[in-house]
Amino acid sequence: MIRAKVIGAGGYGGIGISELLHGHPDAEIAALIDVEDTGKPISKLYPHLTGFVDIPIVAPTDSAALESADVVFMATPDGVGMKLASAELAKGAKVIDYSGDFRFNSVESYAEYARRIGRNTVHTSPDLLPNAVYGLPELHRNEITKKTKVIGNPGCFAVSCILGLAPAVKNNLLDTSSIICDCKTGVSGAGKKPNVAFHYPARYENMNAYKLAGHQHVCEIERELGFLAKTEIKVTFTAQVVPVCRGIMSSLYGTLKSDFDEADALATYREFYKDDMFIRIFASTDSIGTIHVNGTNYCNLTVSVDKRSRRLRIVSYIDNLMKGQAGSALQNMNLLFGLPEYAGLNRPGLYP
Repeated sequence: MIRAKVIGAGGYGGIGISELLHGHPDAEIAALIDVEDTGKPISKLYPHLTGFVDIPIVAPTDSAALESADVVFMATPDGVGMKLASAELAKGAKVIDYSGDFRFNSVESYAEYARRIGRNTVHTSPDLLPNAVYGLPELHRNEITKKTKVIGNPGCFAVSCILGLAPAVKNNLLDTSSIICDCKTGVSGAGKKPNVAFHYPARYENMNAYKLAGHQHVCEIERELGFLAKTEIKVTFTAQVVPVCRGIMSSLYGTLKSDFDEADALATYREFYKDDMFIRIFASTDSIGTIHVNGTNYCNLTVSVDKRSRRLRIVSYIDNLMKGQAGSALQNMNLLFGLPEYAGLNRPGLYP
């Protein structure tokens, strides 16, 4: 069995991976680690886990936290993973980090990301960056192998936008200067920590855009699309929070370079993702929404062509806490250990 430690176990990202590890046929939880709620069983914080995961949360200095494991999930904010990763690697573990600490392969690209999130910090483990792999399996599957040591799990908005646009950009369908990403997320994307802006009275029947000066996930989107297009890409990105718990809907637009109908677009997308079980392609006439990916690792893509304006329109749906976080992390773990990619993830979710 793969022994897994979860650092930051008490947050939404930590509880998400704990739920998934419990149901995994080849993995088990070795330790749940956090700086808060230590000594309490995780099921006291999250009663739905009673009888399933009753392991106590331990402090980072506890002996259980210091023991070696096969894989360490760092469900932690920016700046934590870079400080802890080297010690875990020295004990033989693989590291899957949820933050932006290892999404970039050079000090320079990390510095640009840090600037966008308002941190003027210098990366404390620059030696690990060149060999870290961006953990979006649909684009980097061949790089995520048993030899890989560090995975930078992608950001939730980045997952929805990159997966939605990758086939069109790779096949040179779009004027890349015309790309617009109009993205809406549920409130859980803000995490567990209390914030007056996410207090129920502030969120009920309220929608708003945020981080208009620059969202941190834009760095990932532009970089990954630029790799596919083999040229620099800039997108117009707007993040909005809507009064639902979980889910991301990204409406993605780009001007087509030539006449292209919906049947052609559907064929292009289905061919591109023919080997990706977690990507499902739908026509514009299909009735699809965030509820159809709720609790799953799937990304549903609705493909549409507006012939009047000659625009490609892709609507990308993911669960921000699954495909946008813990689900991708487990998918990456499966690849790191040579397991079936779908292990512990092949489930339809809940409806309604």
